Amino acid sequence: MNDDSVIDGMISADDDRPILIIPYMWIGDFVRGHSVVRVLNQRWPNRPVDLLTTSLCAPLVDYMPGVRAKIVWDLPRSRLALARQWGLAALIRARGYATALVLPRTWKSALAPALAGIPERIGFVGEARFGLINQWRWGEKALPRFIDKNAALALPDGAPLPPEWPVPQLRVPDDDAERWRATNGLGRGTAVALAPGSVGASKRWTYYGEAARLLAEQGFDVWVLGGTAEKALAREIVAQGGPRVRDLTGTDLRNGILAMAAAQLAISNDSGLMHIAAALGTPTMGIFGPTSPYHWAPLNGLAATIQTQSRLDCQPCHRPICKMNEHRCMRDIPAAEVVANARQLLGNIR
Repeated sequence: MNDDSVIDGMISADDDRPILIIPYMWIGDFVRGHSVVRVLNQRWPNRPVDLLTTSLCAPLVDYMPGVRAKIVWDLPRSRLALARQWGLAALIRARGYATALVLPRTWKSALAPALAGIPERIGFVGEARFGLINQWRWGEKALPRFIDKNAALALPDGAPLPPEWPVPQLRVPDDDAERWRATNGLGRGTAVALAPGSVGASKRWTYYGEAARLLAEQGFDVWVLGGTAEKALAREIVAQGGPRVRDLTGTDLRNGILAMAAAQLAISNDSGLMHIAAALGTPTMGIFGPTSPYHWAPLNGLAATIQTQSRLDCQPCHRPICKMNEHRCMRDIPAAEVVANARQLLGNIR
């Protein structure tokens, strides 16, 4: 697409005041927030854009073009932590931001920018944030997708949405990916990265172990990626898949980013790692069961979208645990189908 079409007639090149984005801190949502960065870069090419981030998501910012700097600051999810909010506000104030885009609708997410005295604080109406947000936006519920709700904040109030948004981008230098493979003793074979985790068990496909075995039998290296929550699952997949299957789960998200950059193909549930792989430009197969690809697939596009052929009256749903139809939306997707699609894609890549 022509990225300039997103902000045609809205470009202001004579403004150089810095902007802070307060994004959603789930990994996939954080990656999708890069579209907001790109819209701001187009609209104000001389205004630096910084991102607030948690320590978990911080490695992502290192690979995001168009971001000047990151502010790494962890706030607890379950309480206000006013002292931590004041500390963040002091750090923000020292950087002299003129504008803050507060993407989440929560009261807590808008507190530090207000305490820091950022003159323009833009966000949607939500959780009685009067005084914290001073540039209100309305109509969030009428916007069809998550990306529309976020990126609209980077446009003038009332501006029409474009037919397409700039896609998220993550750029890992080729040398970094090759060095990572060498450091981990992974050789130079064709590798398929599996991301079997997700937020909520209902989004997890059932047959990663069988798929790993089939791919390994056909001569592919298989890497299992995820965090510490996926460690037990990774052990099961390795045990079923055999010696060509490696457990690369761990605590550092940078490891997952570099693995997705080095792999020739990624197979993932609807998860943060799916969005990372797609933003890197790695061919990505997304397996969708309870959630809708229209609403939640990466803007970058997927090499293949895998869904069950069964038609279930409970779809789509966003339950973290399936309570209807015995998880058929995922169980009715056979491993042989996923592997056949993977082989076809890998044949095209080769």
